[in-house]
Amino acid sequence: MPDAPLSEAEASARATTASPRRSLKQVVGPYVALTKPRIIELLLITTVPTMILAQNGFPSWWLIIATLIGGAAAAGSANTLNMYYDRDIDAVMARTRKRPLVTGAVTPRAALVFGLLLGAFSVAWLWLTVNWVAAALAAAANVMYSYGYTVLLKRHTRQNIVWGGAAGCMPVLIGWAAVTGSLDLAPFLLFGIIFLWTPPHYWPLSMKFKKDYAAAGVPMLPVVAADTKVARQMIAYTVAMVACSLVLIPVAQMGWFYTAVAIAAGAWFGFACIQLYRRAVTGTTRKLGAMKVFHASITYLTVVFVAISIDPFLPW
Repeated sequence: MPDAPLSEAEASARATTASPRRSLKQVVGPYVALTKPRIIELLLITTVPTMILAQNGFPSWWLIIATLIGGAAAAGSANTLNMYYDRDIDAVMARTRKRPLVTGAVTPRAALVFGLLLGAFSVAWLWLTVNWVAAALAAAANVMYSYGYTVLLKRHTRQNIVWGGAAGCMPVLIGWAAVTGSLDLAPFLLFGIIFLWTPPHYWPLSMKFKKDYAAAGVPMLPVVAADTKVARQMIAYTVAMVACSLVLIPVAQMGWFYTAVAIAAGAWFGFACIQLYRRAVTGTTRKLGAMKVFHASITYLTVVFVAISIDPFLPW
């Protein structure tokens, strides 16, 4: 049986007595881990290309840096608050047992304060250095993830990642608003691409760690539905995602480069999802790897948004 999550007193005692002379890295490292840097990296990959598209060129370096700082702080805050709330199920899941709140490297109270302060900083920073629209969107994204997904959806519905994933789409709205001070149809299409991408991105990971989620009582779709049904839904979301990426062409006046990349990347990722379905039908999903589709989804999103960032600089 897994160890029970540490109480506030136990976590505090362990954090203060485990290593009386901890280095700066040992002190700072757990707080950095609370922010889930790899997730932040993926979110920021979508922000800069959106800013380039909004500017139809390259925005000022200061605006990019200021937006990325604020966006990273907002995402880090939401991720920290997510870990704070989920520390009980993180102790149950093998994939998350080494997170700072489970090991006692950070106390729950310290994590909560850190998450709230980071969120407040993100809003204040964006308001002062970018504009109030970007700041408001960052605050909304934080609430959507830390409360909407983490508290309301994750443990209570199989559609958790579908609707909860909307928070991960907000960086494109923030990036667009940072440049223009407003929103338009184009950033909402970018929002739609990421929204429709999220299920076929995350469900393969849920397939891989199905037992973990089941043990924690989290009803991710792969836990409560057959792999074939999950794979079929992934294909449907992928078709809709590719269609959304193509609608962006006339709306944002995208050129030949983005058009070619969007079609090719969409076909490639769609084929990966179809292959996963075929493996699910034959019962070989675990052996041949849902994780291949997970990694392919990251490649797809990166390639499409890199194309968005390059396209404005190319001749028609």
